[in-house]
Amino acid sequence: MSRCDPYNVEKILSNDGSQEALPLATEAKRVLLSRLVARLAHEIRNPLSSLDIHVQLLQEDVAQIEPARRDKMAGRLAVIRDELKRLDGIVENFLLLTGPSALKLGQIEVPRLLHQVCELVRPEAAARQIEIDVRPSAPVPALLADAGQLSQALLNVVLNALQAVQRQGRIEIRLRSEGTEGLLVEVRDSGPGVPFGNQSAIFEPYFTTKEDGTGLGLWIAQQIVVAHGGMIQVANAPAGGAVFTFHLPLRAQPTSHGQVENQNSGGG
Repeated sequence: MSRCDPYNVEKILSNDGSQEALPLATEAKRVLLSRLVARLAHEIRNPLSSLDIHVQLLQEDVAQIEPARRDKMAGRLAVIRDELKRLDGIVENFLLLTGPSALKLGQIEVPRLLHQVCELVRPEAAARQIEIDVRPSAPVPALLADAGQLSQALLNVVLNALQAVQRQGRIEIRLRSEGTEGLLVEVRDSGPGVPFGNQSAIFEPYFTTKEDGTGLGLWIAQQIVVAHGGMIQVANAPAGGAVFTFHLPLRAQPTSHGQVENQNSGGG
């Protein structure tokens, strides 16, 4: 495609799902999404840079006023600048995940990583009266993976579970060894489950059933897991609710879009 034609975008991102068209459509989606995200990142970063410069100038101006007002305003400006940096980081993550991205591998203690992810969402869960329970099995071996990207994948799935439950429910995360093959992580929720017809489409970019959803969270999670040589699946539990299952090899086996950048022994 020589330009971003809205009709072509819609056509590619909503293919008919036929087996013959699937490989071509999947690759076309990846290439098109990469182009769209690159263009969007450029458009977002320009005003972000301008805002950051003006916040710096305001901080210099605030330093000249009387202490009582200065401290209050300086705190607010610091929050604004931190949020600008966070937005820039989000843009950077999207760019890394839509193009060929290198995996920064290290030995990860998965139980620790699971607890870290849960601590990030626990305040939101508490506000919604949703219980989060992490249940590791017997000791499991360390995983050779990219801690940052794997955390993002797990976080996206747990956030999806929070949104599915909405209020007064439960999210359970289970971890167990699959012997010499790898590790299995399950994220179970007490929400309404995933309609059977949506269980394959749920990982497609821009597919969402939420009014305020982007349709990218689960797609990004899948891209990260696949880049490690693993896979992620979704099913409905017999007692109700959705179950997202991560199958992760003990040693990452990067795909063509998840090449290893370097290896280190950092923890998770």
